Amino acid sequence: EVQFAESGGGLVQTGGSLRLSCAASGFPFDDYSIGWLRQAPGAEREGVSCITSTDGRTYYDDAVKGRFTISRDNTNNTVYLQMNSLKPEDTAVYYCAALRGLCALVGDFFDYWGQGTQVTVSS
Repeated sequence: EVQFAESGGGLVQTGGSLRLSCAASGFPFDDYSIGWLRQAPGAEREGVSCITSTDGRTYYDDAVKGRFTISRDNTNNTVYLQMNSLKPEDTAVYYCAALRGLCALVGDFFDYWGQGTQVTVSS
């Protein structure tokens, strides 16, 4: 059974930082690219970042480039998203998701999804 354990969300003030974690199980983690996507109330789901399975190449949406950093620990089947300089517009539910293949920042391409963790940035 595929499972994700997402953690690290919460309430933070503008300019603050959070570190999201996503521990995965039930599929060959090393063979999957892992992404973080988010959805704000009333908005479309959008890709935030992705890290490939093979060479650890990273991709970011322009809205978070320079502020967020994605990384993965294949030994512990965990992916992290370090979020710095947070803004109110970063408020959303953040999901980690797995994709067998190259990275994408479009949710339709992902095979497995976590339950999400809420991030709220106050102004």
